[in-house]
Amino acid sequence: MATVYQIGDSAGWTSMGQVDYQDWAASKNFHGGDTLVFNYNNQFHNVKQVTHQGFESCNATSPIATYTNGSDTVTLEKLGHFYFICGYPGHCQARQKIDILVTPATSNLSPAPLSQISPSSASTLSFSNLSWASSVLLAICLLGFGY
Repeated sequence: MATVYQIGDSAGWTSMGQVDYQDWAASKNFHGGDTLVFNYNNQFHNVKQVTHQGFESCNATSPIATYTNGSDTVTLEKLGHFYFICGYPGHCQARQKIDILVTPATSNLSPAPLSQISPSSASTLSFSNLSWASSVLLAICLLGFGY
């Protein structure tokens, strides 16, 4: 079921330092279909969806999207990062920016108990398949530690 999140909770979208938006986002689990609501005074703020580079550098000159009505909704329609900043001068630098990470929703289904696996399906898990899988995992681990 999709969830609606008001950015910054009751403080809303502001540069007044009342909300650490990164901490706020880290305490949530965002999934596809969820909605973000940005509430703010549109005389002093806006919302710009930007690239990762725009987010890191606080550069709002080439936004992906711009929102200006003061009560904007954004539906998270895909997995990955969504970056938002306030485009007013100095506001992003004052930490009025947020990185939303959308992850897959987890399933409530639990795996079948081993007692329910038939001998015929269990026999398909041969040693060679396990050996190959172990090799792949080892390679991934070694490559990951190389950086």
